[in-house]
Amino acid sequence: MDTDGAYQEQRVGGGRVPRPAGPPPVPAGTPAAPPKPGYAPGAGPAFAEWLRVPRPKAEPGTWRFGHRPPARAEAEPAQDRALLSGAVISFLACVLVWSLLTNGYIPKVDVPVKALTPQSWWRLGDDPVDGRGVAALQAYALLITGVLVVWFSRLGSWSLAFDRLVAARGPVARVAGATAGALFVLMLIWTKTLTVLGLVGDHLPYEDMSAGTQTLVAYLVYIVTGLPVVVFFVRLARRTDGAKRGPAVPVPAPAAEDPVAWNELRAAGLPEAAERLAGEIGAGRMNDVDYARIRRAWESVRADPGRARAFAQAVRDRGAAACVHPSGARDLPERAARHDLPARQVLLGTVEDGERNPWARRGTGLALDPDVLGTSLLAVGPSGSGKTRRLVRPVVETLALQALAGQAAVIVVASAGTPLGPDTAYDVVVRVGDPDSVYDLDLYGGTTDPDEAASLLAEAFAGDVPGTEVRRAATALAQLLGPFHAAHGRFPAVPELRELLDQVPAALDALRTALEDAGRHVMLRELDARARQYGAPGDPGPALADRVALLDRPAFAGFFDTTGQGRPFSLRSLEHPLRVRVDLPERAHAEASRILARLLLAQFNASAAARADRSLFAFLAFDDASHTLTPETVRGVQRLRSANAGVLLALRTLDDVPEALRTPLLGAVGCRMAFSGVTTWDGKRFAEAWGTEWVETRDVTHRTVFADQPLTRAVHAFRKLITGKAVTTDAVTVRQVERERWSASELAHAVPPGHAVLSLTSVRGERAAPLLVRLAGTS
Repeated sequence: MDTDGAYQEQRVGGGRVPRPAGPPPVPAGTPAAPPKPGYAPGAGPAFAEWLRVPRPKAEPGTWRFGHRPPARAEAEPAQDRALLSGAVISFLACVLVWSLLTNGYIPKVDVPVKALTPQSWWRLGDDPVDGRGVAALQAYALLITGVLVVWFSRLGSWSLAFDRLVAARGPVARVAGATAGALFVLMLIWTKTLTVLGLVGDHLPYEDMSAGTQTLVAYLVYIVTGLPVVVFFVRLARRTDGAKRGPAVPVPAPAAEDPVAWNELRAAGLPEAAERLAGEIGAGRMNDVDYARIRRAWESVRADPGRARAFAQAVRDRGAAACVHPSGARDLPERAARHDLPARQVLLGTVEDGERNPWARRGTGLALDPDVLGTSLLAVGPSGSGKTRRLVRPVVETLALQALAGQAAVIVVASAGTPLGPDTAYDVVVRVGDPDSVYDLDLYGGTTDPDEAASLLAEAFAGDVPGTEVRRAATALAQLLGPFHAAHGRFPAVPELRELLDQVPAALDALRTALEDAGRHVMLRELDARARQYGAPGDPGPALADRVALLDRPAFAGFFDTTGQGRPFSLRSLEHPLRVRVDLPERAHAEASRILARLLLAQFNASAAARADRSLFAFLAFDDASHTLTPETVRGVQRLRSANAGVLLALRTLDDVPEALRTPLLGAVGCRMAFSGVTTWDGKRFAEAWGTEWVETRDVTHRTVFADQPLTRAVHAFRKLITGKAVTTDAVTVRQVERERWSASELAHAVPPGHAVLSLTSVRGERAAPLLVRLAGTS
């Protein structure tokens, strides 16, 4: 099995296997790993260590590679001044209570120790008889000291105060603070303020020891009493805050879960294949795409054990090149973003470490994967805000890598010249209007049903025409497509469709004659109905003819061929791991480009939902979705998440969407992204979509103090003379209020350049609140 079902021959419209526009050399024999592009993990031992880095489960959008979850769900930081005062006051209170207890100012404190020890240890006046009573009192004093320290340290948050006020200033400050604490405790022990030395050393039989032994024992006592203190404060100095995240440190995985060892293949009775793959990793002949592709093939074997022998044969013969993509490519020519294919993620940026973001997400990486892209993503930002370079290209790139691994199919639609990677990074490149284009575009989406083809064309031609019903337009088109398909076995080309819509007598007579010769009288009634309706009030025929005329231009001659002579690409190919780029002539033919964009979106919605095999994640990305959406396509976008598919819609402003569709569009997508520089009216729509949250507010009221006593009035007058301000008291009111997560004004004016506010929803319904993200490539 050199391939599983996902890697079988792929027919695109004309029946040919798609190849890259500039095919890379196909490896022969046992090829080495392809040259490593930028942002790709290293080969050999470095790649093995990269695979072993843990990728724990996390919230949607969290970069899982080496992610270290917070040690505890900590609340928002308290004010440093309040934290310091609380720690100091609790320490002074601890010293006061300890002094009162140990100096006998509080009576009957030693009752518990005397009640729990023999009476023979105590005289009638409650004094100890010998060293046993003294040792009991010393141990009891240490116990009281420990209880007081623990209780007051928790009350005053000493640990948090140390981390926030000392350790946060750097490793040197942490070591200095720990050293000062150790010296303070050792001083208390040395001066016998704490009874540790007395308890440990004063009850030994020194009179029976020689002078040298006494010296040795004294040193041992000092070591025994001082070593625990030193160890505690050394650990404090070396402790790292679990809430702070650093660079990912490779942690060896357990032997049973080692991704390099391929233990699941060994357990399934394929030890030779496991050894071969492990050797390929160690020799540096496997990259991350190879690893993900072979993992995908192994998953298909687990679903169908009958493929196990073919899989083992492919691995034995080809090694890391087993189950290769039909194009023969094992990597992209170049990478512009950082990818983690085992987790199927691409890194977009870093969540800002600020109060606008939840504490647990601050400083973490922000990544996208099919789990969140499956709910579709809407991105809005002005020109130059980074939509193409920092969002569209990384997303398309990661899905192209996943297509090489047999996990996804991706189609990107953009104007000609958009920097979305070289042609060799794609299997199919359709340059509409370019006579040198290798591939054509199937205007009918690969369907053979006239009614379905008519509904798709109606969305494209009439979806944005004011006063034209898409349903009536679809009926008018079906009345022509059905008879033409019945007479000729194919759908009409663009010039033929234009003539039929314009009711050109020669074209209609020829079609009528062909139907009569074929005996298709039912279709003749369809043609007659179209002729009766033509020119009637509300007839969509003339408007459709005008729209079709936009595609019947000399620049598009030879395109949209239906005779089978070209190589048309059809969206019915979404069951195969394809990488497709469609370049639209936006500059020279803007209106025609918008028609084709609407057509592609309508065809994608229909094809993704009609797939028999939905194991591949299908994705359609629009670099500019202006004037692309219609009511039906918005409803179709919402249904994609159940079909393992999604779309990316990039807009300069929501004004490029009909006003009636702006709110439904924001509700249809699960991921919303507002780039820096959006307008306040666009920000208002996002603010409404993101809703509100409960926040704590503090209102401070200053009230002037009016004194009754003459002396107090004099003091207040003197203070006002010195400070220039009247004596006031502050009344603080703390309350919970409901506020917008991000207001329209904040989105328009508080998002720095190179940043964006992004909210995510996974296909399982998990949500991530709007996060302020510093996009990759931003200084």
